[in-house]
Amino acid sequence: MHQKQVYLFDLDGTLLPMDQEIFVKAYLGGLCKKLAPLGYDPKALSGAIWKGTEAMVRNDGSRLNEAVFWDTFAGFFGAPTPQELVLFDAFYREGFPAVQESCGFTPRAKEVLDKVKALGLQAVLATNPIFPAIATHSRVRWAGLTPEDFSYITTYENSRFCKPNPAYYRDILDSLGLKAEECVMVGNDVTEDMVAQTLGMRVFLLTDCLINRQDQDISAYPHGDFSALMEY
Repeated sequence: MHQKQVYLFDLDGTLLPMDQEIFVKAYLGGLCKKLAPLGYDPKALSGAIWKGTEAMVRNDGSRLNEAVFWDTFAGFFGAPTPQELVLFDAFYREGFPAVQESCGFTPRAKEVLDKVKALGLQAVLATNPIFPAIATHSRVRWAGLTPEDFSYITTYENSRFCKPNPAYYRDILDSLGLKAEECVMVGNDVTEDMVAQTLGMRVFLLTDCLINRQDQDISAYPHGDFSALMEY
């Protein structure tokens, strides 16, 4: 394999083991608790966050995900005041770390990243950009890694598309000046991560926390646990 090989890694369920439902429940629960003093109804707040997330997933690329999220959120509660934005930020600094308890941990994540670096190859964090950088960087640390382990990290501040839109992967290639055939996408979600193959990327499906919503035949993809990934 030639040297200009770049590994793109998903985060949730890949480098950071988790059950997505448990994680989302802990995340929304913590955020609702933090914003409760401002009079937000937890059910309405959760609904607005879900709608904002859906809008980011459907983003047509005309605006950054961050703008799409807050515009959608404002449709429910009006534009957030500076005080509200300070509380959101405070949640990610003070409350979000408690959400770590809802996630697992594997030392294999660091082993894989160390191996990529030892081979002189580039690692990109291709996590669905529905979170701000502060939250994404926290989850990177929960996985026993640092943001500096990656040459590029997708967050809602720098991305205009979401998985499973192939344009999300095209955007990464364009941002980094890469060709699809130079890249390998590693992820645990058949729909969101393996779609990178449609652009010409190679893929590896990590099965430790496999998500296969459409019950697809995964034999079409190189797949397996962390040991299989290390061999790959």
